[in-house]
Amino acid sequence: MADKSDLDFTYTTIDKIFRLSIGETGDFSGAKYDGDFSMSLEEAQKAKHKFIADSLFIREGSRVLDMACGWGPFCKYIKEERGAEIIGLTLSEGQAKACRANGLNVVVKDCRTVKPEDFGTFDAITCIGGLEHFCSIEQWQQGKQEEIYRNFFKTIHNLLHAQGRFYMQTMTFSKKMLPFNEIDINAEPGSAAYVLALMMKEFPGSWLPYGPEMVIRNAEPDFNLISKSSGRLDYIETISQWRKKFRQFKLEKYLLYLALIPKYLMSKEFRHQVAIFQISPNKVCFEREIMDHYRLVFEKT
Repeated sequence: MADKSDLDFTYTTIDKIFRLSIGETGDFSGAKYDGDFSMSLEEAQKAKHKFIADSLFIREGSRVLDMACGWGPFCKYIKEERGAEIIGLTLSEGQAKACRANGLNVVVKDCRTVKPEDFGTFDAITCIGGLEHFCSIEQWQQGKQEEIYRNFFKTIHNLLHAQGRFYMQTMTFSKKMLPFNEIDINAEPGSAAYVLALMMKEFPGSWLPYGPEMVIRNAEPDFNLISKSSGRLDYIETISQWRKKFRQFKLEKYLLYLALIPKYLMSKEFRHQVAIFQISPNKVCFEREIMDHYRLVFEKT
């Protein structure tokens, strides 16, 4: 799994830049347009939050756990719109600090190790984008990926009340994924081999599941699948909107960009990692069907 230092690079390093671009409790996961790309990014993110809350039957008095909560957008929605009790978990110190400053109950903790004695049990649990970080390349190479997912679903099962529901949103590899040995940071810029190598730099310590089928079969027999839908096209639009917002001028934000220049000049590895500001590797992977994106709703058996 991506460790705390990996996730601190991906999320804490860009914490202030993200919040200045997307908002204090901005959502760093795919929105839900359902084909209506006239919607604003904020409207599409709220539509996603409503879909999740409705799918999980979250209402006033519900107890909810939001694993890999990011900057707390779903926590904020549930607290304000549903009147439910919600706890968020993250491994990013920057995210946790920002969430607490905005009045959200967020704890720095590895969601794979949560037990009922930590926070009690819940009516509903979400993991919006977290599964993408659970398996490292090394663990995949060792044949441990499915075991990691099975163990995670057992953790969820233990934390849910009877017939409780779990929502997962995750990127997956898709039909045009390359063999691992073809991925190369020195490949021709723009090629699938190069773009996938950038993805590995952007999300160190992380390896995706091979299609939703891998996730679903490892949820059995502890969960029944209630619904499955692809958000690939929605995510392409989401990334396009993010990129516009990251480029919008704000003096404080651009001073932060300037502060990164010395590291950019000194570190080739860092140049690869921040190449995402020039080319969006995950957007390209979605467009070329190297990757897909799924929304999955499960119910505890």
